[in-house]
Amino acid sequence: MVNAFENADGDLANRMLAALEAAQKAGGDLRGKQSAAILIISGEPTGVFWKDVVMDLHIEDHPEPIKELRRLVRIHRAYDHANKGDSYMEEGKTEQALEEYDKAATYYPENPELPFWVVVTLVGASRVDEALPIFKDVFHRDPNLKTLVPRLIKSKLFPDDKEILKHVPEQ
Repeated sequence: MVNAFENADGDLANRMLAALEAAQKAGGDLRGKQSAAILIISGEPTGVFWKDVVMDLHIEDHPEPIKELRRLVRIHRAYDHANKGDSYMEEGKTEQALEEYDKAATYYPENPELPFWVVVTLVGASRVDEALPIFKDVFHRDPNLKTLVPRLIKSKLFPDDKEILKHVPEQ
């Protein structure tokens, strides 16, 4: 475990996963595969638990807990990037937001909601031509997402523009 941890590439979560995988490969728990967890706390605690916890993932009673934990770490990273994108949008930093949303979609490509927010960002930045092919793909992959558009219009997060809306499939 120590060797795997010390020689693994990447951040602390990657190194911890490598150590868990090495332990499993060496024989693991004598009771068999059951659970796995990662808890990472900030090195600079604020005293506010939800701010200090960097990652807290648990897999219980699963046939492949470490594999599932690795999947959830990947998804956690995707949402971290999506959250950073949201923060950039609040600051009016569209390019940085798009970069973060793209990273999020790269970590979790099977989730069409992440590129949906890329579309919303592009449309908000008057880059409709870039958004259109993504629109089509997102709505093909998850038709339910088109129900968000009218809600986003009401929230002023999406323009109420007939030219743009003609590309949004009927609700």
